[in-house]
Amino acid sequence: MAAAPESAAPVSDSEVPLLRGWQKAAYAEYFRVAKRDFLLVATPGAGKTTYALTVAKELLVRREIVAVTIVTPTEHLKYQWAQAAKRFGIAIDPSYRNAQGRAGADFQGVAVTYAQVAAHPALHRARTENRKSLIIFDEVHHAGDALSWGDAVKEAFDPARRRLALTGTPFRSDANPIPFVTYVPEADGSKRSASDYVYGYGPALADGVVRPVIFLAYSGEMHWRTRAGDEITTTLGTPMTRDQIAQAWRTALDPSGEWIGRVLEAADKRLTEVRRGMPDAGGLVIASDHETARAYAAQLRRISGERPAVVLSDDPTASRKISAFAASQARWMVAVRMVSEGVDVPRLAVGVYATSVSTPLFFAQAVGRFVRARKRGETASVFVPSVPTLLGFAAELEAERDHVVRALDRDPEAELEEAQRERKTPDDFELVGRSIEVLKASATFDRVLFDGGEFGTATEAGSPEEEDFLGLPGLLEPEQVTTLLRKRQAAQLAARSAAAAAKDDDRDGALFAAPTLVNGTVNGVGNGRAQAAKDARPTVSREQLAALRKELNGLVGAWSHRTGQPHGVIHNELRGACGGPALPQASADQVKARIDKIRQWALSRR
Repeated sequence: MAAAPESAAPVSDSEVPLLRGWQKAAYAEYFRVAKRDFLLVATPGAGKTTYALTVAKELLVRREIVAVTIVTPTEHLKYQWAQAAKRFGIAIDPSYRNAQGRAGADFQGVAVTYAQVAAHPALHRARTENRKSLIIFDEVHHAGDALSWGDAVKEAFDPARRRLALTGTPFRSDANPIPFVTYVPEADGSKRSASDYVYGYGPALADGVVRPVIFLAYSGEMHWRTRAGDEITTTLGTPMTRDQIAQAWRTALDPSGEWIGRVLEAADKRLTEVRRGMPDAGGLVIASDHETARAYAAQLRRISGERPAVVLSDDPTASRKISAFAASQARWMVAVRMVSEGVDVPRLAVGVYATSVSTPLFFAQAVGRFVRARKRGETASVFVPSVPTLLGFAAELEAERDHVVRALDRDPEAELEEAQRERKTPDDFELVGRSIEVLKASATFDRVLFDGGEFGTATEAGSPEEEDFLGLPGLLEPEQVTTLLRKRQAAQLAARSAAAAAKDDDRDGALFAAPTLVNGTVNGVGNGRAQAAKDARPTVSREQLAALRKELNGLVGAWSHRTGQPHGVIHNELRGACGGPALPQASADQVKARIDKIRQWALSRR
């Protein structure tokens, strides 16, 4: 590889005044290392497009390249990239088709999809060989979607002068290597991707580049019938087999069930609150398929009074609809998977994850649609089913992952068949979930997850506790979100403790009310015996009772994190094992018994 030219020294702030701090640092690193292949990992919403086009513009000015090819996952993104490039004075043709052969003379480059490259890799190789080219891979992990795609990308762009790979999620759910990415051998025989520059969600949140994400999880009772005719009733989020999780998840998402209707109502309430601080804030429901997307849209129209935009993958006007929604102040858009990645609608602030796709890559990209900050204080809210897999992804949002290609002991033919499956093929959870008859699905607010912490306890949908979290202001700094969540949870616990104490007082008042003569005794009990009974009751202050309940809630939260069970389910199991009323009405002794019981569970699981 040729040495970097003299002009490739780290840039000064005056040379790239519009870049954010991380973009300037990554820009300087790119020209410092002067590598042919450069992998940038930056959290969704951080500004990868601006960074890449700044690099491209500089390479064109230096005459190190004369053409740019941008490879994207979807058709819509081709036009989005072309619009962005226009602001940098780079003319990109997003309408280029393989049948054209050569691009128009008015353009400095083209935007194509990975599928387009796979359809005619030799054509794109010839274009790359004929002109000194920079290849920008948008969401480069898609180059590993199938062995045939990876081979096509390698063939087409091997002659490129420079290659800049971008991704917000450098990990895949399979073991397909990503072309032009460096892998470092691990001790266990696997290989881990090596990034040249990483800008994760945590640093981006601290810099105010992305919004803090509040996850609102909903549980509920699911009831379905299997193909064998068995009727099953269970609570979403409780320990189940993999097949049962898929079936319960599918039941929750059924458009005719109560669960999704309640969650859409809650999400619309949240959007109304967010719009008090962000008047143009929009919401997005990510659906599994076209039929359910239309059904969700019909429900949202009844709930919000507005017709949502519906974006379907087979709709030739899909890109136009997304662009129109982005430029409007409409409340809701409902779409299938196509908008889970790369689509830039910065005003999206509320989301409903109403799909059963269970891969970490898809979840991270879906959440990425809501974190694009425009100004400090904007927050994002994402509603999810209480499924352990999703709650785990939410809790690990700030974790940085590399792509690991594991050493597999498998039949090469089987690997090839698996790798060449269509990218849109439903995953196992979807396939299993479709093999049932949905009977009923209720919704229960479970908890809020933020910054690795859990807030709230299981309640009926529409309860005051749920309303407290739905009513969080839409403009908050990350530390303000944490503070407010803690305050609201503390207020809820205090209110419950006060209600329980009031009931205790009422019970005491009934027992020791003004004396009434009954068969020669007072209230049926001798006056001295009544006073003795009162004196014998252990004295527990409200503060002590509140502390006990807080301790139990903390243990329940830890057990929930360990087992994946919703908080409400754990509380019900403790009541079943120890007896007594619900926690707000439980006495100190009853709360202590539950604390001892959950500690026994923890010891037995070691």
